[in-house]
Amino acid sequence: MPHRASPGSGRPDPGGPGLSAGSRLRESASAQAYVAGWRLVRLLPEPAAYALFDRIATRVYAGGGASVRRLRANLARAVPETELDAVTEAGVRSYLRYWCESFRLPSWDLADLLARTRIVREYVLRDAYAAGDGVVIALPHMGNWDWAGAWACAEGMPLMTVAERLRPERLYDEFVAYRSGLGMHVLPLGEDGVTRRLTEWVTDGGLVCLLADRDLSRAGASVTLLGEPASMPRGPAQLALRTGAPLVPATLHHEGREMVVTFHEPVPHDRGDGGDVRMMQGVADVFSDAFREHPVDWHMMQRVFLADLDPARGPAAAAPEA
Repeated sequence: MPHRASPGSGRPDPGGPGLSAGSRLRESASAQAYVAGWRLVRLLPEPAAYALFDRIATRVYAGGGASVRRLRANLARAVPETELDAVTEAGVRSYLRYWCESFRLPSWDLADLLARTRIVREYVLRDAYAAGDGVVIALPHMGNWDWAGAWACAEGMPLMTVAERLRPERLYDEFVAYRSGLGMHVLPLGEDGVTRRLTEWVTDGGLVCLLADRDLSRAGASVTLLGEPASMPRGPAQLALRTGAPLVPATLHHEGREMVVTFHEPVPHDRGDGGDVRMMQGVADVFSDAFREHPVDWHMMQRVFLADLDPARGPAAAAPEA
């Protein structure tokens, strides 16, 4: 299963003309199977769909592949050793739940989606959005942010985000179409004009949501996450400073059939030298508390801590693991 397209994080598409004909054929076949499965899952009754993905999660965890090992290594920073195996297994199940729900979201009844979404401190977002100065949301790979984005759009707050390119291109196009169908405006990471369009959107009073717990550039903000040095993108803080919009951390977790979205108090603007890094440290502090409280719903299967990165290459070395 390919890694999900991640708004506000990622790397340039490694595909392209350098791929052999055989590789392109295999990727095309994989994309076709993936898209077909995506559409088929929508037709299943909800209990059957969840049961199917739970069985897949059992196999993935039992396989103990690189992604599972990476998830376990990341979670080791959040939970005691005695709980690590159980939390990692539950984390794999939560990760597959993300996929199941994301596949089915376009077919959900809007009233059902809203009824199953519980918002904590909703006033933080509502008040900021009503002020008309735009809002920048920084969120981690927790719960299901597509669900949260669909909720915001349904509540009259259309959002803009950035997604890394998946390989092959058709898979990326499917993700963009899927998110666009939920009401989101998706910009491709790394293309010219992305910063300008995000700035214009926020300046016009719009909502921007950016995943912010993993940075693959060589210019990330060095922060302390779960008590260890890590690299997070500067983009959310820089966009907030550039536009004057509040920077609001948000965290997500499952409770039964509900998705709980918590909006935290805005991180104060810091216009001094290195202010964007200090602002991202404020975001990292919020994330750390959420990861400790709801570790099962932190789906980080890639390297985020500096101790796990190749020092010769920096955070850009943190390529996705199959």
